[in-house]
Amino acid sequence: MTPTATYRLQLQPDFPFAAAADAVPYIATLGVSHLHLSPVLEAVPGSGHGYDVVDHGRVRAELGGEEGLRRLAATARAHGLGLILDIVPNHMATAPRHNRPLWEVLREGRASPYAHWFDIDWEAGGGKILMPVLAGRIGEESGSIEVAERDDGTPVLRYGEQEFPLREGTAGLPLRELLAAQHYRLGWWRLARTELNYRRFFTISDLIGVRVELPDVFAATHGTILRLVREGVVDGLRVDHPDGLAEPAAYLERLAEATEGRWTVVEKILTGSEVLPAGWAVAGTTGYDALHRVDGVFTDPMGSADLLGRYRDFAGPPGDRGGYWTATVRRAAYRVVTHDLAAETEWLTRLAARVCAVDPDLRDHAPWALHTAVRELLVRVPVYRPYVTAGGPLTETAEATLPPDAVRDAKAVFAVPQEAEAVDVVRGLALGRLGDGPDHAAFCTRFAQTASALHAKSVEDTAFYRYVPLISATEVGGDPGRPAVSPQEFHSFCTRLARDWPATGTVLTTHDTKRSGDVRARIAVLSECPERWSSLVAQLTRSTAVAAPDPQLAWQAWQSAYGCAGLPAGEMAGRLVPALLKSVREAGLFTSWTEPDPGYERAVSDFVAAGPGSDAGEARDVLTRFADTLAPFVRANVLGAALVHLTMPGVPDLYQGTEREYTALVDPDNRRPFTRPDGGRDEKAEITAAALRLRRERRDLFGESGTYAPLAARGPAASHCLAFSRSGEAVTAVTRLSLRLAEEGGWRDTALALPDEGPWRDELAPGREFTGATVALADLFAERPVALLTKAALKGSG
Repeated sequence: MTPTATYRLQLQPDFPFAAAADAVPYIATLGVSHLHLSPVLEAVPGSGHGYDVVDHGRVRAELGGEEGLRRLAATARAHGLGLILDIVPNHMATAPRHNRPLWEVLREGRASPYAHWFDIDWEAGGGKILMPVLAGRIGEESGSIEVAERDDGTPVLRYGEQEFPLREGTAGLPLRELLAAQHYRLGWWRLARTELNYRRFFTISDLIGVRVELPDVFAATHGTILRLVREGVVDGLRVDHPDGLAEPAAYLERLAEATEGRWTVVEKILTGSEVLPAGWAVAGTTGYDALHRVDGVFTDPMGSADLLGRYRDFAGPPGDRGGYWTATVRRAAYRVVTHDLAAETEWLTRLAARVCAVDPDLRDHAPWALHTAVRELLVRVPVYRPYVTAGGPLTETAEATLPPDAVRDAKAVFAVPQEAEAVDVVRGLALGRLGDGPDHAAFCTRFAQTASALHAKSVEDTAFYRYVPLISATEVGGDPGRPAVSPQEFHSFCTRLARDWPATGTVLTTHDTKRSGDVRARIAVLSECPERWSSLVAQLTRSTAVAAPDPQLAWQAWQSAYGCAGLPAGEMAGRLVPALLKSVREAGLFTSWTEPDPGYERAVSDFVAAGPGSDAGEARDVLTRFADTLAPFVRANVLGAALVHLTMPGVPDLYQGTEREYTALVDPDNRRPFTRPDGGRDEKAEITAAALRLRRERRDLFGESGTYAPLAARGPAASHCLAFSRSGEAVTAVTRLSLRLAEEGGWRDTALALPDEGPWRDELAPGREFTGATVALADLFAERPVALLTKAALKGSG
């Protein structure tokens, strides 16, 4: 059964299956149909997220093992809830002592029966796998490497807490010879950037890619999950990072067949107007495309443009620091492809060179030219990745992932036109149109996988932290260069969802969002008052004793503090400092994860603690007064976004705690163990409960057979109302850009056209009914800035 709504719980050793079971009675009262659990298979000990899987055959012992999962499922069933599981097909953790398949590959090399599980370029490593685990160069660290014995007497190579297997017959060799005799090479961690010869997850060398496109690998890595599905313990799946897979469409087809079509969504990020490939055997995405539209419709387009200009005046950012979105993305892409993904680019160059070496017509293409062509085309892929298979059909959509303008611009980098023809070779290989040998196919696959990693790292993990005029727009799936979404665009998006993907997932907050939906809703109000915000930042700058190390940081730090204005006293600095340190490290302008600048980071911490994170002082008083004046408009955004999310087409997923007002920053802040609310009235919780109850009782209105229709307001303030009907019998109406609305004189004689004369009952305000083909918005929104209407005759139906 397709869920009506899901509730995501982030499992971890501090919140295992037993704790989740204790929360079930409360969650069941909310009106969701399914629990959505983070990964449950055996992971690296102590992992707080579970995406670092080490054993696909076992449910994680730290969470309570398979028996604990079954008890949770039984408790959920007893309260009318099913289970959705998050699965991780793309990668495993490179922790050899816990990852048996990798342990065997390291021990036996290419001869291991598990060698084909992983993408390893053996030739590039001289027949060895680089394991970049040493704190320094091998000559500096050899004294910390020793041969030791496990409890069972098995000799191993030990470095700190890490263990590595020994090739048979080598245990008695002197250390230098022993290290040289292994099927792997222990190396300095910094070598991963340029020398790594296995596919990894993005730039994380601790996660090794898995070849689930191979039938036996698929069966081995999915056996436990599929058994739990067959036995009725699990009802549906969320697939993590399908863009990392060699053949996403074929994988999803195999998964759908194995699960007999259970409800499945994929964590697919769609860029701009990109749509989910129609042939994918899934219900839809996890919902970042919906998140972008919901956020955008509560963002003022003219105000956000004004805010950008004021940000430039305040921060004076040169191109690399975020003054212009397109330029910021391109510079970030060059940085990532030449620095962080240097090993992946070299791998593609080797493949292209091998293809050219055996083709008489191509053999004069120099490796440097192929390398340049790879780099220049990768940074110009406009979406996450092409979806093509070497030798397979080439769709118009796939070909558009390397369009003519990308080819033209890539060629312009070359001084000699004939050398620029390497771009045509690389494009042909990337789209699977140039030959049919194994290296041709490997290039096509690897180019797509690398494009995905490049896009994620350069946009989400770099440019989003460099371009900060309005940080609510720098969210996964978003477009900070065009943060606002018009009502017409929103309606067009929802109409398409209802037609093509009615059971897709929708979200506002996840374990991966950089800021929770409520924090973004608060910050979005700044797009309606850019002049007031820039004046405030100037005043805060003057009243803070410790200066920010750079103005760009000050701008985003104060926005972050304003977005978290509801945090209890004593929490602000402890949560802002880690989030902002992560921001400056990801941006990579003054410090980074791999080349940290302790002095700059100390200046960041000191500034945040004394200013944006302070619980007292003049700056805090000024910010609090500002936040208080905007509170009514924040309320409209928070409640409006919540109601739209819960009633638009698709299956809404509520992240733990977001049924109430929820303040969270980037992970690990947003992955704290779930705690049940301690009661007390919460307006958002009331709206959430009413909407979920209606979805559960009237599946026919909101489910796959339901329809979506925009509703039009008429009058001087019509643009400030977003409204739609579901199946003609339920109406959602919310206030947008409420600060501008107030400045313009309110609703006046603006009215909303309803599907018919009703009578209509407001589910959010018992006792309120409306009759007639239209309703005055001043009356409709007299008590709340949102309304959820149903036909009065529906009472007790369904």
